[in-house]
Amino acid sequence: MDSKELIARRVAREIRPGSLVNLGIGLPSMVANFVPASAGVFFQAENGVIGLGARPPEGMEDRHLTDAGGGFVTAVPGAASIDSAMSFGLIRGGHLDMTVLGGLQVDEAGHLANWKVPGKMVPGMGGAMDLVTGAARVVVAMQHAARGESKIVPELTLPLTALRRVDLVVTDLAVIEPMNEGLFLRERAPGVSVEAIVAATAARLVIPDHVPEMILA
Repeated sequence: MDSKELIARRVAREIRPGSLVNLGIGLPSMVANFVPASAGVFFQAENGVIGLGARPPEGMEDRHLTDAGGGFVTAVPGAASIDSAMSFGLIRGGHLDMTVLGGLQVDEAGHLANWKVPGKMVPGMGGAMDLVTGAARVVVAMQHAARGESKIVPELTLPLTALRRVDLVVTDLAVIEPMNEGLFLRERAPGVSVEAIVAATAARLVIPDHVPEMILA
């Protein structure tokens, strides 16, 4: 499997049956592919869909059914279409059990930057700030490095998304849990050593005596 699928499969294991979960655009949207329908999970997109399914097969797309990033999705039985005000009411009201978001950087304090790269045109901040603040649990799904530079950094150099610390970071190399004492290395990707993770990480990691290998969905 490629690195994005590995991340999505590991994040899928964090989702509890019967929960309401927001999936961000891009890599996070892949998570729906690895959560069985029998789990009774409802995926939400901030553009106003509750009950997102996996991406449809090529040629079966419905132009009226997309996620917040405009990507084609399917809908599960019992899905609902709601307006933007109600969608953000769910988010800001604390009704989401979890959100899965992409990331540009996470720092040693567990802060996330994921909405803007200075100097690049962006259409807006989307729902990232509301999601990090309002969801019961925040999981970041991202590549460990980009263009040879670590995305796990001592301090953010990109604009902050929210003051709240995220709950978990899942990359193609590791599972990292931000805590008061720092970034705890909880798991390593299959075939990846602790030494390789440390070498690829700009931030300081707290490393327990035993770091197990990821179990994937």
